[in-house]
Amino acid sequence: MHLLGPSLLLLEYLAFSDSSKWKFEHPHTLYSWDGACVWIPCHYAIPGRKDDLENLTLYSNYEYDDTTKNFNGRILYEKTKPWGDPHTPERVQFLGDQRSNCTIRINPVLEQDNGWLGLRLITKTNKWMEKIDLNVSKTPLSPHIQLPPEIQESQEVTLTCLLNFSCPGYQIQLQWSLEEPAVTSTSLTTKTVFTQSKLTFQPQWTHHGKNLTCQLWDPKAERILSEETVLLDVKHAPKEVTTVIQNPTRIQEGDTVTLSCNYSSSNPRVTRYEWNLQGSWKEQSPGVLIIQKVAWDARPITCAACNQWCSWAPSVNLDVQHAPKDVRVQQISPPSEIHSGHRVLLGCNFSSSRPRDVRFFWKKNGIFLKEGKELSFDSISPEDAGNYNCLINNSVGQTMSEARRLQVLYAPRMLHVAISPKDQVVEGKKAVLTCESDANPPIFQYTWFDWNNQNLHHYDQMLRLDPVKIQHSGAYWCEATNQLGRVQSPPSTLTVYYSPETIGRRVAVGVGFCLATLLLAFWGVKLQRSWKRIRSQQALQESSSGQSFFVRKQKVRRAPLSEYPHSLGCYNPVMEEAISYATLRFPFSETDTPRTGDAGTLETEGPSPNRDDTVTYSVLQTCRAGDYENVLPDSPEDEGIHYSELVHLGLGKRPLAQEAVEYVTLKH
Repeated sequence: MHLLGPSLLLLEYLAFSDSSKWKFEHPHTLYSWDGACVWIPCHYAIPGRKDDLENLTLYSNYEYDDTTKNFNGRILYEKTKPWGDPHTPERVQFLGDQRSNCTIRINPVLEQDNGWLGLRLITKTNKWMEKIDLNVSKTPLSPHIQLPPEIQESQEVTLTCLLNFSCPGYQIQLQWSLEEPAVTSTSLTTKTVFTQSKLTFQPQWTHHGKNLTCQLWDPKAERILSEETVLLDVKHAPKEVTTVIQNPTRIQEGDTVTLSCNYSSSNPRVTRYEWNLQGSWKEQSPGVLIIQKVAWDARPITCAACNQWCSWAPSVNLDVQHAPKDVRVQQISPPSEIHSGHRVLLGCNFSSSRPRDVRFFWKKNGIFLKEGKELSFDSISPEDAGNYNCLINNSVGQTMSEARRLQVLYAPRMLHVAISPKDQVVEGKKAVLTCESDANPPIFQYTWFDWNNQNLHHYDQMLRLDPVKIQHSGAYWCEATNQLGRVQSPPSTLTVYYSPETIGRRVAVGVGFCLATLLLAFWGVKLQRSWKRIRSQQALQESSSGQSFFVRKQKVRRAPLSEYPHSLGCYNPVMEEAISYATLRFPFSETDTPRTGDAGTLETEGPSPNRDDTVTYSVLQTCRAGDYENVLPDSPEDEGIHYSELVHLGLGKRPLAQEAVEYVTLKH
């Protein structure tokens, strides 16, 4: 439900029957809520003032029917002539008369009555339907607080709490949240229907921004029916102005000090600030002041915040203090150069501090070491060299000295030879040997030696071999010298690998050498076998026990190729170049009949067991290459077959039957 101001809500509404006849005066819209009541002040004038009112009907949410040419709707009240007792207790009461007063009271009013009312008036010669808007809400109406255009501190103002409702006999009260006296009044006319309460008081600046509430109170049920709250806007000068030091710690001499001018309330807002101080300063932003390099004897400072009025703050003292000044590191002992292994003592000192109660701390290369005024080294080492700072703090702050470089002198150490590239050095490329070491003072001379302990007469830190050769392979070591000593490095081995080109040449030479060696070995074996064969023949003749025989090699023409059986001996590669042995046993008597034994051995029956009359004869035959394919070579003679003629030269007479020559062919 929309609430309008009194100027809009309390309008006079005049209705005319046909512009010059029926006249009505009543509020345009009436407001109420379910369970309350509604009072409708109403005046009318019958055209011509000749006829009296004969019928009065009150409709709820009526409609006009064009068919029947009549009004249809729920009838709330109906009155006809002759008029009865106007004080009859009904929900809807007509409190007017038949000439001018049409006041109506509905008690209680229901939510279903919301909408519009139709007041139907009928005379003997004329009739009229008057529409009255009725706004019935489900909950009680809320009051409306009216404020003056401007409220200033300590100036008397009057506030109004207005409720667009008034119904005689229905008790309501309007009460304020401020404990100030108020005056309540009502209006019940054909122009306005409302209840209001006026509050007059002198606002203070503390009222600014506070909530002001007007409540609709039901005294019968003793409960709040509805309320409205507004925020008070009280114009006043800046209040509770203070000068605040923004620095998080106590102010030190030479610091940049930030001050702000604060206030708790101002309406309208503060537009400018004023400062009262000496020295160099600038206003960073409104209300924020920066003092560069504040002096230790700075005077008290005050500020003012201004809108339409200015309000000054109490002065404030900066209370400038300072941390320890002129902090420095002192070398107590030794007074001069520091050598490795010496005892060293450092001290921390300062010139001024406020307050005097201080603590000492040490740092090396920015890392905390220990607390204490002195820092000692019983036997200093090169690892102790670095930048040392001492810090002194008090309750105000801390000050760090400038870094003091502590240098430790020592002879060369950790000397070694580094070879580049590390993975593989190939002949023809470049190799760099570097003599790496740690020394203070720096090394002024390097000397290089090779694996033969030969001085290379090279005195730079790096030894470059470009191009590197196979002959450069070996161990190298260097010698470094500074003012404190001379140190030799352990040897480092340089391995130079053959290049692909050199590997190719050497492989070719090796293959040729191997082929030549194999060829010589082949001929040597062949000659050795020939010599052994000759020697074996001679030894056979000389080794005959009590008998003599001649071995004569005869060559015969071999049979045609068609008569040869196919040789199968050469199919076995194991038997190649093998030696076949044959045992020849000479017959003892004429009655001995020779027979052929196994393995091609000629045997005689009944030999004397004590008689050694056998000769083992060996024939070596080289397999012809053609046999592997079952094809004999075209040579007319078989050089691989040896024919042996054995002549028995016994001690007795030669048997006649054995004068013939026996040919034994041994072939593998």
